[in-house]
Amino acid sequence: MVIVTGATGRLGSLVVDRLLERIPAEEIGVTVRDATKAAALAERGVRVREGDFTRPETLEHAFEGAEKVLVVSASLVGETAIRANGAAVDAARAAGAQRILYTSHQAAAEDSLFLPQPVHAACEQHLSRQGVPFTALRNGFYASTLGHYVGTAAKTGVLALPEDGPVSWTAHEDLAEAAAIALTKDGVLDGVTPPLTATRTYDFARIAELIGEMTGTSVERLVVSDEDWVQGAVDGGMPRPAAEFALTMFTAARRGEFAVTDPTLESVLGRPATPVREVLARYI
Repeated sequence: MVIVTGATGRLGSLVVDRLLERIPAEEIGVTVRDATKAAALAERGVRVREGDFTRPETLEHAFEGAEKVLVVSASLVGETAIRANGAAVDAARAAGAQRILYTSHQAAAEDSLFLPQPVHAACEQHLSRQGVPFTALRNGFYASTLGHYVGTAAKTGVLALPEDGPVSWTAHEDLAEAAAIALTKDGVLDGVTPPLTATRTYDFARIAELIGEMTGTSVERLVVSDEDWVQGAVDGGMPRPAAEFALTMFTAARRGEFAVTDPTLESVLGRPATPVREVLARYI
């Protein structure tokens, strides 16, 4: 049985959809914190069981009978996230999984300025010590992140953000399909993968130009100081810790951490990656 965690989240739900196109529903199990939110999957014949990375005792039942497990990284930070992801990996191994897959990030590194990256690096290291075949899917930076910024820019004509750098924005749909392929085809992706990215990078100056081209208006890319941007986000209702967390994406980008592209994703998909313009169209 193929087990997918976080199956009601954005990435996990897409992975399950792609799996249902490839293997029978009865060969798929999902682990969710609230089974009622996965009722539609249960109706389609998918096995639904509750499990919580922060409560490892729940994972033995959730992973029962697993042949392959996709651990979708926990939406947590710091040591809490490292412990939670590690508990899921341990539970998958204990359940007898023949391969454990983990959703890492294209720039996973202990010294990254983007706060999720040290977490991913730690989980990759933990995976490598398990003595079980594994795949660390080094996913490109989710293009949906642009949705937090571009809608307002399209309306106001100003994209006011901290200094940034090039990012290989990559669609959830592409990464979900790659994960489903890795779960159902042997030998496609093994170990720590190359960066699974789209084939072009864009900084926010270019994103502003694209918004202007798509809306027929002029959009100014305005660089604001880190401090002013954080304070503006807080004044707009964002909790300060969340604003400071979001800022680390910009500090890492301007250091060049996301300025990488690789052909592996398109090779696995057998088609071009989704253009960033198509993702932008959803938000503007």
